[in-house]
Amino acid sequence: MGFAVVKRSVSIAGHRTSISLEEPFWASLREIAERDRISIQALIGRIDAERGDQNLSSAIRVFILADLRQRLGTRSPDDTAPV
Repeated sequence: MGFAVVKRSVSIAGHRTSISLEEPFWASLREIAERDRISIQALIGRIDAERGDQNLSSAIRVFILADLRQRLGTRSPDDTAPV
């Protein structure tokens, strides 16, 4: 079960960048942005500002996983408190 990687360009903090994610991650990102009533670019900008040295595509995937865990009320394997 493989998903094609989709590359999209976005503007973050005034500069254009390309992000490569599998389509299910793009769909999840859209759902989160709609739920939070912000644009996908604004959501990516927030993730970018908080990612530290992590690769942006990876940071987005981890963010989506954390959001899912929070909604399900589960714990992250490396955390002692609910996400």
